[in-house]
Amino acid sequence: MAWLTILAFLFTLIFILWRPRGINEAIPATIGAIVVIISGSVTLSELGIIAETISGAAITIMATIVMAIVLESFGFFNWVAERLAEKARGSGIRLFWYVNLLCFLMTLFFNNDGSILITTPILVMLLNNMNLKNHQKIPYLLSGALIATASSAPIGVSNIVNLIALKIVNMSLYSHAAMMFVPATLGLLLLVGLLFLKFQKDLPKVIPTNVNGISLSSYHPLMQNALYHSEADRSKFMRNILFFVFAVRISLFFASYVNIPVSLMAVLGSLVLLGWRWAYLKISPGDMLKKTPWYIIIFAFSMYVIIYGLNNIGLTDWLIGFMRPLVSGNLLHTSVMMGILLSVLSNIFNNHPALMVGTLTLMNMDLDPISLKVAYLANVIGSDMGALLIPMGTLATLMWMHIVRKGNVKITWWQYIKVTLIVIPPTVLFTLVLLYYWVTWLF
Repeated sequence: MAWLTILAFLFTLIFILWRPRGINEAIPATIGAIVVIISGSVTLSELGIIAETISGAAITIMATIVMAIVLESFGFFNWVAERLAEKARGSGIRLFWYVNLLCFLMTLFFNNDGSILITTPILVMLLNNMNLKNHQKIPYLLSGALIATASSAPIGVSNIVNLIALKIVNMSLYSHAAMMFVPATLGLLLLVGLLFLKFQKDLPKVIPTNVNGISLSSYHPLMQNALYHSEADRSKFMRNILFFVFAVRISLFFASYVNIPVSLMAVLGSLVLLGWRWAYLKISPGDMLKKTPWYIIIFAFSMYVIIYGLNNIGLTDWLIGFMRPLVSGNLLHTSVMMGILLSVLSNIFNNHPALMVGTLTLMNMDLDPISLKVAYLANVIGSDMGALLIPMGTLATLMWMHIVRKGNVKITWWQYIKVTLIVIPPTVLFTLVLLYYWVTWLF
């Protein structure tokens, strides 16, 4: 039973990272989960526990993705790309900072994978239209990818694995943000500063000023003819959408604070936005059945089944013996050592299973409430930031590599690692130390 479960985990991991012929990651995860169930490592009754654990996180993330798809129908992201080029005012350096701000906000408003999938193609098109050389495009694209992925640390709702882990440790979204937003955001500022120092020689000093992100002709016909009577109308409409999305995001934290299901608020927000689109574009919500990536739910459920199986065969017992000395002593020791450990595990096994295993292990260590929360948040820093050391550390960076290559931007794993080896370790260490001081000040 144990060996079959371990082999299922390794099989799943290899095929998710390899993805032969572009196979969807949910397929190997599902096969691995079925093998684990057949082996007896996870019982049928435990499947209900697993479903209850991931359901809220999965619904919240899916609702967020639906909102992103609706905004794409409105042409919101195209409009953002145009504003990006306009705000840069011919400065390549100014464009660098705006690109990273955009990627940070995209992850905060939606999620890390969505940020990568939406912003990367827009940035590739924008940079290609500017006729920049390959080495001039990399600073914008690589820094944007690192910031987009790492930006899921400040608030738990920007990453499905973070949301699942929050459920396991019984921590509210509000508590996560209160303890994590300041240290993680300051860590992101350090990261973008280090990226700028690394790339400043490659950034073009002057860029074209007459380049639009994406032509308005690519928008839905009703958006061109019926809604936009002027550029001012278009900008006003897009700003209204932005305010609405921001309000929905704030409502998630309010819901967490007053013990209303976060998933309920996320679903209500997506339904209102779908109705808004139906009223303006006459597009019924039915198209969401095809456009929404439902496989994410299957993937999350299957991965958790596999991790639960590893837990049942004694993996966490072994990890408890290994990790207990790391979390003993003071909170600074707990924060730094747990963050480093999860960074290592994430780069070896990918951050999804690493964070799940780390969180399940913490729950069986009989830690006091503050130590448990600090250890968990350090795990999140390790899996969201530390995992960026190599491309296989996160699914988001693997998707990013695929998208930029498809856009004829050449970047190798070694080019990626030469940058991350310089910027990721100091960022992770700085954030972990800051987490300790911030939590100590709060409590």
